[in-house]
Amino acid sequence: MPHTPIALPPDITVLERGWLSANNIVFHGRHGTAVVDTGYCSHADQTVELVQGALGGRALDRILNTHLHSDHCGGNAALQQAWPGAETAIPPGQAAHVRHWDAYALSYTPTGQECPPFRFDTLLQPGTTTLLGDRAWQVHAAPGHDTHSVVLFEPHNRILISADALWENGFGVVFPELEGESAFAEVAATLDLIEHLAPRTVIPGHGPVFADAARALDGARRRLDGFARNPAKHALYAAKVLLKYKLLEWQQIALADLLAWARATPYFGMLHARHFADQAEAEWLQSLADDLVRSGAAVRQGEWLHNA
Repeated sequence: MPHTPIALPPDITVLERGWLSANNIVFHGRHGTAVVDTGYCSHADQTVELVQGALGGRALDRILNTHLHSDHCGGNAALQQAWPGAETAIPPGQAAHVRHWDAYALSYTPTGQECPPFRFDTLLQPGTTTLLGDRAWQVHAAPGHDTHSVVLFEPHNRILISADALWENGFGVVFPELEGESAFAEVAATLDLIEHLAPRTVIPGHGPVFADAARALDGARRRLDGFARNPAKHALYAAKVLLKYKLLEWQQIALADLLAWARATPYFGMLHARHFADQAEAEWLQSLADDLVRSGAAVRQGEWLHNA
């Protein structure tokens, strides 16, 4: 069923990007221009073009990131090159890793993803407000999917930029849980925060803008309950998401090369050791690829796997 477009204030343009690149939210108000989240690096040239088009010839004044996963900040470097005067704001938790660029601590190396180094100029501190377009937006801590993530809320129109804390049908992989930290409770607390904010309109990190936050929250809580009851289910979901994400980037790859990449990517070894050590790693990785094909997320042609 097609979505009915949801009207947003005229100073906000949402560039819906799909799944490899997070949505970009462009602000063009009387008080300046900004973009929240910048997509994956392989789409960076397209991101610059799309932002340029949305700004209608104006310069980009600010770049903001809800969190520093590669699909949300992979276009930062290209945008900084296109608009050298743009100020970049990031959540505070990983500022030291950006300042002294540590691709491992920032999650890019362990997940087998890429992100060109970028600078930051200021911090998006939870508990403060920031001017985007013509309105003040509240910055709220939103741990769970990412320990350091924030969401942005505009109380007058009750618009929420939810990043990966809430999608219309779920939320992002709870990465801290995969690393041995207890974070399902933080996801629940972030969902409670969103319910308390009572947004009328939600701009998610992926997928279309939506209005029925209550329905989305109900579905997210059911999903979270299933993961909390069975952490191995969450770990399996995460492994397939990481594999599908790389397939989205490559579009097609020889199955042997995909499995070799997974064996060389630390996250897969960690997930296997923690949750699936009763299976041989090669068989487990093959089963992940088979699951992608079975679910329709990939197509196998001979020895090649194609994104679907």
